[in-house]
Amino acid sequence: MGRTNPTYRDALRAIEERWATFRRALRGREHPRFDRLFVYAREHADASGLLNHQNPLLPALVSIDLEQERRLDDQETRLDDYEARLDELEANFDGHEPAADDSDAGAGG
Repeated sequence: MGRTNPTYRDALRAIEERWATFRRALRGREHPRFDRLFVYAREHADASGLLNHQNPLLPALVSIDLEQERRLDDQETRLDDYEARLDELEANFDGHEPAADDSDAGAGG
């Protein structure tokens, strides 16, 4: 039997293990963010494995960039939706004229 080459997922696990000391040195609040980066890298492990790059860290970094771009796109879409809703509310508010009874209600008269 021949020797099998490690998979990209194996290489990614090894990278994560090499960065474990760095992770431990981070403040606790940063741990979930750091862990999320490796989740992003694993999301694209199939494509990264097909690339078979000499340095497995580079496809991991591109995978992380892709996921962060996706998150930015999602946030921009949400922001655009909120801005459109705000514009609609402002237009409705600007178009609303108080009734004659509404303006006299606080006069006590």
